[in-house]
Amino acid sequence: MPGDYFLGNRPDQSGSFFRKILIGVCLSVLLLSAVIFGYLYLYNARLSSVLPAFQKCIDTREYDKALSMYRDIQAQVLNQDPNASSSGTNEKQVMGSMEDFVYVRVDDIENRIRTDRYVPSADDRAFLEQMGELTGSRLTIWLQSLCKEFLLGTIEKPTLQFVFDQVGDYSNVESAASPLKNEIDVIEIAKGDVQTAEKYYAEQSYIPAVEKYTDIINSYSGFVKAYASTRLEECKKTMYDPIMEECDQLILNYRYYTAEEILSDMARIFPDDKKVQAKLLTATSNTALVVPYTGRVEMVCIKPLIADTTLAFSSSGAASTDALMLTTGEFKAILDQLYAKNYILIDIHSMADLSTEGVVTQKPLMLPEGKKPIVIVLENLNYSAHMYGTGTCSRLVLDEQGMISGEYVNSSGQTVVSRDSEAIGILDAFVEKNPDFSFDGAKGIVSFSGYETVMGYITNEDQLDDRNAALTSIGLPTINPSKEDILQNQTNVKAIMSRLVETGWTLASSTYGFINANSSDLTEITNDTNKWLDQVGSLTGKTDVLIYPNGDFIKGTDPRCVFLKDNGFRIFSGVGPTAYYAFGDNYLYLDRALLNGDTLRNMDYSRFFQVSSVYDPARKTPLNG
Repeated sequence: MPGDYFLGNRPDQSGSFFRKILIGVCLSVLLLSAVIFGYLYLYNARLSSVLPAFQKCIDTREYDKALSMYRDIQAQVLNQDPNASSSGTNEKQVMGSMEDFVYVRVDDIENRIRTDRYVPSADDRAFLEQMGELTGSRLTIWLQSLCKEFLLGTIEKPTLQFVFDQVGDYSNVESAASPLKNEIDVIEIAKGDVQTAEKYYAEQSYIPAVEKYTDIINSYSGFVKAYASTRLEECKKTMYDPIMEECDQLILNYRYYTAEEILSDMARIFPDDKKVQAKLLTATSNTALVVPYTGRVEMVCIKPLIADTTLAFSSSGAASTDALMLTTGEFKAILDQLYAKNYILIDIHSMADLSTEGVVTQKPLMLPEGKKPIVIVLENLNYSAHMYGTGTCSRLVLDEQGMISGEYVNSSGQTVVSRDSEAIGILDAFVEKNPDFSFDGAKGIVSFSGYETVMGYITNEDQLDDRNAALTSIGLPTINPSKEDILQNQTNVKAIMSRLVETGWTLASSTYGFINANSSDLTEITNDTNKWLDQVGSLTGKTDVLIYPNGDFIKGTDPRCVFLKDNGFRIFSGVGPTAYYAFGDNYLYLDRALLNGDTLRNMDYSRFFQVSSVYDPARKTPLNG
């Protein structure tokens, strides 16, 4: 329009100029994209044709040409930027397919050589040799794996030698195969040592495994040394956490001597590990120098304790309770005096080597100097209904802290759960306060029959008739637990059993029916033992200790005792007021001294304690009466 004035280009001219530039850029991008796309298309087309061509070359026995094609693709893969996520993806896939195609044929030839004693044909040999490093690496790995198998005993020497004779002289294998072939005789010599180390490792006996691998490394070179070195490092990585956790549990349960032994070995294996050193210091701070002990080994035995003396000595069964049992106060006082007299609790297995089937031999008993060994037996913790109302516990339980406690109804009619109501909890607490009263965390032996209950729980329908008969005899109603109830009882009992073992107790049998073993014939012993193993042993786990009820023992050569030994029992205990033990044909026998109201009044136990200072004043029968 007239009168409109513009400085510079008109708007329509400026827009046209920029549009031309934009169109030019777009055309350039499209052209470049077309070029790149065309290149990639042609490249990928050529790449996709490589594999068929490679396969055809092998089929037509043009192995040199096939190897050249493989090397070209391999070079492209190696020249790719390793940081680019998609770099060389197609090339890698083609290279992998080439390798797979070759390896299928190599593996087939290898298998035929090994299993069929196949002598490679001229063509197979040409393929294996002329495919260079592609087949050579595969063959080399195979030969190394066969040497490993020979070392581990899964291939015979003639087969190994035959394989080496067939492929060991190939130009692409010889440099690696020749040293291996020369080591076959050495590998044969090392087989026994290596397989022993492997056995330890498989059994999770890590420290012996490490020691054996280390011996092998120091004794051999070459293939055997390299194998043992690799396995040693694997073993060290595998063992560390479980062994350290094991040592934590050992220390927690006052097994300082065992922890010290293991941690000393760990300190040699891991010399710079601060955690190992710290735990070792904790263990050694709670141990003393041990020396051989050759004196008497005492064993004492008690039945369930009297927790409520008011009930115990006023009930209709007061006379029997008074005669056969100790009170909780008496047991505590006895522990105090045993400790003051330098007695120390031991695991009965610390004096007997049961590692060889069919043989029990005496082991040197090592104890802190000045200490005297003692084994405490808690006999037949089954809690018959006949004990109801006598001030004793009716069952064992785990309290809210997971501690084993006794449960009973006191004279006021209240249900009480307390560690102080039964010997297990009392002794556990005493050792917590006085760890040096226990050698390496040992507590004692707890024996069980299957009569009526186990630990106060119906764990099998077979117990019901005896339990209900006992309940009826004392005027209480019978019970009829469901299968679910019984299964839950089994679970509860197993949890308590597990806790007992974890905290240093040994589990034992008192026969299924708490029978007089000596007056029972072989048929009765057989039936009773089978019932115990089935109904009670399934809860305790494997046990090798049998506490003869009332001390009615069977001589070790008696066929009845032979039957017991054949069923896993190898440590037996009768009754006797003085310390006695003897090793026999596949067994250890010990006498146990009974501690109860009658023996307090009638036996001289001054070697253990002063009777007058432990005798409970709540008893109706005076000490000298």
